[in-house]
Amino acid sequence: METQAPPSLKELLEKAKQLPAAPGVYLMKDKNGNVLYVGKAKALHKRVSSYFRKQHAAEKKTAVMVSKVCAIDTLVTATEKEALILENNLIKAYRPRYNVIFRDDKEYPYLRLSVTEPFPNLTIARKPKKDGNLYFGPFASAQAVRETLKVIKKLFPLRKCSAKKMRNRRPCVYYQLGQCLAPCAKPVSRENYRQVVKDVQLFLQGRKTEILPQLKKRMDAASENLDFELAARLRDQIAGIEKTLEKQVIVQSDLADRDVFSSFAEAGRVGLTLLFVRAGRMSGSRHFRLKNSLLSEAEILFSFVSQYYQAEAFVPDEILLPVDVAGKALLRDFLRDKKGAAVRITVPKQGAKKKLLDMAYNNARIMFEKNRTTAENTESHLQEIAQKLHLSRFPARIECFDISNIMGTDAVGSMAVFENGEPLKREYRRFRIRSVHGPDDYAMMNEVLRRHLNRVRKGAPVPDLILVDGGKGQLGILRKVLAEQSFAEIPAAALAKGRPDRERGRRTDEKVFIPGRKNPVVFPKGSRALLILQHIRDEAHRFAVTYHKTLKKKRDFTFGFEALSGVGPKTAAAVTRHFGSLKNARKASLAELEQVPGLSRKKAADIFSFFRS
Repeated sequence: METQAPPSLKELLEKAKQLPAAPGVYLMKDKNGNVLYVGKAKALHKRVSSYFRKQHAAEKKTAVMVSKVCAIDTLVTATEKEALILENNLIKAYRPRYNVIFRDDKEYPYLRLSVTEPFPNLTIARKPKKDGNLYFGPFASAQAVRETLKVIKKLFPLRKCSAKKMRNRRPCVYYQLGQCLAPCAKPVSRENYRQVVKDVQLFLQGRKTEILPQLKKRMDAASENLDFELAARLRDQIAGIEKTLEKQVIVQSDLADRDVFSSFAEAGRVGLTLLFVRAGRMSGSRHFRLKNSLLSEAEILFSFVSQYYQAEAFVPDEILLPVDVAGKALLRDFLRDKKGAAVRITVPKQGAKKKLLDMAYNNARIMFEKNRTTAENTESHLQEIAQKLHLSRFPARIECFDISNIMGTDAVGSMAVFENGEPLKREYRRFRIRSVHGPDDYAMMNEVLRRHLNRVRKGAPVPDLILVDGGKGQLGILRKVLAEQSFAEIPAAALAKGRPDRERGRRTDEKVFIPGRKNPVVFPKGSRALLILQHIRDEAHRFAVTYHKTLKKKRDFTFGFEALSGVGPKTAAAVTRHFGSLKNARKASLAELEQVPGLSRKKAADIFSFFRS
């Protein structure tokens, strides 16, 4: 098949000049149609043309990408702000090689104060909602939010139980400890309880110093009224808050919420640190690793910040950046829409805010050097894998496949993916076996590999090494499928588990089989390279077994219903949903079964008889 020659810079420039003078997004693609870069523009023809002028082509950073561009797609938007949002969505969808990609999909936890309830309580929430309740955060980690919740539970006598458990009408141990007013069973004044809620709100808003005078005033009043029990409880509460305040470092006196960004770059790699300042106090940090060889520090920060806040629910009052970014007004408008209030973007040159930036920079540098050492070690281990397995290329992307079933039932396959020695969990895939009935692991592996290679043919990443869990038999299946699907150039290997050795009281060494070699490849004892292969094999096995158990549990949950005439999955689901569980449904009387919506008397009688049999 004759391949078409890529267009010249002159041809690409002529096409770019024909683009509209409107805001929008452009996607640069290579000869295979893969997206190399996604960008936004205020005027598409002007921005895209700039890539193909001679002076830009001579720049090393841009030339790398431009040399691979064969096609340009554009999407026109009504405004530049719409283009920014669309750019972020397309980066997330395509994950282009030359873009800054925000890879942290973690949702930061919040604390939820349920002020819409008669007696509010405080719980952990993963995402704030517009439900009239108060949300505080985000917290840097689950551990941080749990520690804060633990402190508040000790200091303030809010109810600890859920609304459902309040119906028990019996005080729990927290009441005995003086850590709950027990509104579930005791006559608690709404006004007094609301005062506790207000104190918690002030504490979480960082206005802890406002609480202390109020508590001391109430303690003195309780003492004058000879209510020494209440006075003692308030005294302990004051001591607890003062002790908590001692542990927290005040970095800003205005009690504002701030996010502080800084980065450290070297050799095309970027380490970025984000410090969280909540109510003037340092509350945590996050570190990110970025791969980038095209953009300047200002461009990296602009792209990262816009992606971060599109994914993040909380937007602070102010954002501190180490350098000025182009499009700051656009970013401000975007953040104002997200927050519903004005957001300051500041580049401080001196003072307390500059010290915060310096702290973020030092953390970014330290984490970068730490990650670089780890990456260098991992690279040497991957080089060892390439050498031992006689691979034709560096194994940056390794895919491993496994099968899980019990005598052929609920059979599934899985694929785990490692990139540069680390799990790439968003690329994991699971397969429900369709064409094989009965216990035939080889046929199941054949099906899974074929289905995945079809995805590769349609544009999924080509692996540098495919690994299967098993021995020579599984390796033979892998080689056969690769040859039949015209992917014989992809390196293949099989990793067989060691067998129990009862005489020595341990397992035999694990064996790695490769094509064209009768005996297995031997890695040194304790080899980190072998541990990488074992890790990805174990991940594929875990992923397969988890999916298999899910399907089996689902089948066991409704097992037996389908054996009855006229009873299918929908009826089984209706019955279990009505009673809450299969266990409850088995205990139900005939009359109770007849109350299930959509269930006829005959079906109810059949199910009742089945349960009793």
